[in-house]
Amino acid sequence: MLLTLPVPAAAQDSSTPPTAAQSETVTFSADQVTYDSNADLVTASGDVRMNRDGNYLAADEVVWDRKSGEVRARGKVVLLTPQGDKLVGDDVQLTDTLRDGTVDNLMVVLESGGRIAASRGTRLNGVSTFANAIYSPCPVTTATGCPKRPSWSITAARVIDDPNSPRIRFEGARLQLFGLNLPLLPVFNIAKGNEGVTGLLIPDIALSSRNGLELALPYHWQIARNRDATVTPHVYTAVLPAIEAKYRELNSLGAFQVSGFLTYGTIDKLSSTTPPTARGFRGYVDANGRWQLDPAWTVTASLRAASDKTVTRRYDLTNDDRLRNVINAERITPDSYVSIAGWVFQGLRVDDRQKQIPIAFPAIDARFRLDDVAGGHVELQANSLAIERIEGQDTQRAFMSLRWDLRRITPWGQELTLTAYGRGDLYHTQGAEDTTVAIYRGTDGWHARAIGALAADVKWPFIGSLFGGIQQLVPRVQLVLTPPTANMDIPNEDARSVDLEDSNLFALNRFPGYDRWEDASRITYGVDWSLQRGNLSIASTVGQSYRFGSLRDIFPEGTGLTGRVSDVVGRTRFRYGRFIDITHRYRIDKNNFAVRRNEIDLTVGTTQTYAQIGYLKLNRNIDPAIEDLRDKEELRVAARILFARYWSVFGASVIDLTDRTEDPLSLANGWQPVRNRLGIEYEDDCLQLGVTWRHDYEQIGTFRKGSTFAIHLALKGVSR
Repeated sequence: MLLTLPVPAAAQDSSTPPTAAQSETVTFSADQVTYDSNADLVTASGDVRMNRDGNYLAADEVVWDRKSGEVRARGKVVLLTPQGDKLVGDDVQLTDTLRDGTVDNLMVVLESGGRIAASRGTRLNGVSTFANAIYSPCPVTTATGCPKRPSWSITAARVIDDPNSPRIRFEGARLQLFGLNLPLLPVFNIAKGNEGVTGLLIPDIALSSRNGLELALPYHWQIARNRDATVTPHVYTAVLPAIEAKYRELNSLGAFQVSGFLTYGTIDKLSSTTPPTARGFRGYVDANGRWQLDPAWTVTASLRAASDKTVTRRYDLTNDDRLRNVINAERITPDSYVSIAGWVFQGLRVDDRQKQIPIAFPAIDARFRLDDVAGGHVELQANSLAIERIEGQDTQRAFMSLRWDLRRITPWGQELTLTAYGRGDLYHTQGAEDTTVAIYRGTDGWHARAIGALAADVKWPFIGSLFGGIQQLVPRVQLVLTPPTANMDIPNEDARSVDLEDSNLFALNRFPGYDRWEDASRITYGVDWSLQRGNLSIASTVGQSYRFGSLRDIFPEGTGLTGRVSDVVGRTRFRYGRFIDITHRYRIDKNNFAVRRNEIDLTVGTTQTYAQIGYLKLNRNIDPAIEDLRDKEELRVAARILFARYWSVFGASVIDLTDRTEDPLSLANGWQPVRNRLGIEYEDDCLQLGVTWRHDYEQIGTFRKGSTFAIHLALKGVSR
């Protein structure tokens, strides 16, 4: 039976119209309703449901005293508030508005998912106060329904929940972590929902051999729903304090954030022969953002700067050895792309000379696609780049190109791709004598260059059964015809790190940039093979190229591209479900079959327990003066073991295996650790706690990072 009864009205003058509050009704339903007219009591029993002004009540029995306005609910009482909080109790006393009242032995389920249990709770004018309360967002029962102690909780003498405040206030609060009582601030606040609120965050604790014991206590300021700021004082026992700040904003155009770090101290010396550096301010700035100006145009920015070369390592701000600054305006449509960018770099390596590091501005690239031109599609490209150095070579470049591609499937099943490419370049350079590597410098003055190429690429796939699975065999042949092209008079700024790999084997130009063009006509041949059988997957690629016509020495010796016949390159990937994944890349010398590139990446295990091994050896015997192509040998290992339901131990190491025979300029001795990391972590549904040790062996002048111990604590379910 569903009834709607008017709220009893106070005595009033008959000429006065009833107010909106006096005309409100309480809607309820129940299995049975009795009415005592003498006592003016309404008793509803059996699945009672009541609703007024968004306050929803469910109980086994409800007694409503219409004279006093008291509502008494008993047996499996659940009250939902308009704010989304849920109150659960056995005996609840409310007013007829269902807003105010008293509850004994109650539990409140907040909109954010957390729970508050208390011995007694009262609500007056919408403000709830809970006595002898405990709060936790953690589950209190196991999957089978058995009781479970939450990994963390907050106990308090009083908890105050004001619907007009975004926070819940704890008075006399203590933190319980794995059942241990830890002190908290006398007054502690948490956010109700997922939006941030102003207040202190969980502190960070670290111990390092350079800075001593570190304590960082962040303070978060929620300026508005779309803006916030965090200020973090850092206190150290071995160096002076530091201050860190971050501001974030999301607006109608996009989002950006700006952060900074500032301290005062002695700047580390870069060599043992330099005199001690005077004390001064040390800092770091990091800002980035992205703005969508309209459906086509976006602006992206990333700005980073450090006061000196060691401040970022000493204070664990970043491990990057160079800071890249870029502002890029992009226009993207289905058939066009335009980029206008500027780049500035700051070198943090000990041998970096800032005045010799290039500034690229402007860097313009525009591409337009036209479909159905002679049966194929055409891409038009215009590119311009200006590189300036305070001390060193300056270069300006502009070119326009046109590329036509036609793809067809022949009656025999071959995939045929025809390509025609033409480009015109204009260069100007000065200060070429300042570039020490001869193959990079070019010659001063103006230079023009014309580039053209015709190419045909044929793939012939064969598919069949093998070992109970499906195999695919795809022979591939590419023919590229290109006339002799001027290269060595042109400075090389963006095509230096050239090396024959499986990724560029069939590229039209195997140089990575535009400043060098592979002008020798050639034929490239290879084969792709794959096997799929259940969880087993194998994919392999191998290939080689042959150059004909007159040869020009535009490739450094050792890149695998000198001579008529190139080295053999390939890649093999073996996977078994998600348990094993191994990839091997290699390059074999065509003359003596020596392995010039040997790279292995192996992952074994699940997402919770796994091991990773990475090995790279470049044995190219390239002139060590060419910095971009120096040989190296490196080993990377990492592992994580879940040894209990929520406990895991993890570690990682990077080892430089390069010795003087591989790189005469290397400072490594064949076994030089770069970075070691070891830790233990606990993580469940609502808590993440870990201890990590890290040792960095990198040396910048006389500065060594050394060891760092860090404690990480994250209380899930507590919003900022």
